[in-house]
Amino acid sequence: MTNPFAVLCIIGSCISLQLGAALAIELFPFAGTWGTAAIRLLMAGAILMVITRPKFHTWTRKQWIGVALFGASLGMMNGFFYNAIDLIPLGTAVTIEFLGPLALAAFLSRTFRDAACVALALLGMVLLGLDSFTGESLSLLGVIFVLIAGAFWACYILASKNVGTLVPGQGGLAVALVIGGILLAPLSGTKALVVFTDWNLLALAVGTAILASLVPYSLELVALRRLEPNVFSVLISLEPVFAGLFGWILLSQNLSALKISAILLVVLASIIQTVAKPSKKVPEPDVEEPIYQPARKRSLRQRLRRVSNVRS
Repeated sequence: MTNPFAVLCIIGSCISLQLGAALAIELFPFAGTWGTAAIRLLMAGAILMVITRPKFHTWTRKQWIGVALFGASLGMMNGFFYNAIDLIPLGTAVTIEFLGPLALAAFLSRTFRDAACVALALLGMVLLGLDSFTGESLSLLGVIFVLIAGAFWACYILASKNVGTLVPGQGGLAVALVIGGILLAPLSGTKALVVFTDWNLLALAVGTAILASLVPYSLELVALRRLEPNVFSVLISLEPVFAGLFGWILLSQNLSALKISAILLVVLASIIQTVAKPSKKVPEPDVEEPIYQPARKRSLRQRLRRVSNVRS
């Protein structure tokens, strides 16, 4: 059975991300899309740095490269996604973006169960996409932005898994968030600094940093330490589901029959991955004994007996 604590972490991440995205949209008119993404990552990184106090001065070159790639994927994923949801609806954007993790899950599938779960999740995404596309026409630029964000989402999953293995605790995530924010800062210009001139905007920025970065990425890092990337990629399909549910509950958006069917399919795929038994580990090959083995030490009685036998 898939680690239940890891599944709870993913659910918590999905809920937190959707609440954070709702706050972030409120900042777009003031800080811009790139600026909102940069401020969100930098604030979340600063908070986590204070909490974890990572000893990055002791990291090896391999650890630094892993964290740098993690930060770059984080920054690009968030920057392009925010540009997308500024042009197309949130639910539609999340649905299209999920093509990245879904493609990764399909590529890493090793068993028929994995393939079946990917197929169910893909069918659910298709239904969500059909429901989204039946409304008003979408911005082509917004779709391009979210497809790029989806590609970086797949990179983020692999990079997060790698950092979770290389760097203990949450220190790697803290530094990666700062790197991602610094990477986006030149694209935002000075417009993002407006959040520091108004207490309401600053509160929105801090809330976005905590709900959309600090909490979900910390939970996902914990989950990825306990799950294989292909399993994580299927379970994270719950994110578009929560986007649809929050749109219905908080934004009074219509929850159509297609959306309900898609939600059921995605939940079914996640349940199958969650309750499935883990694959058996391949036994390690036997280690060959060394050609030369030193003689065992004999007791005094054995040595005396051997000497007497030789003399006789």
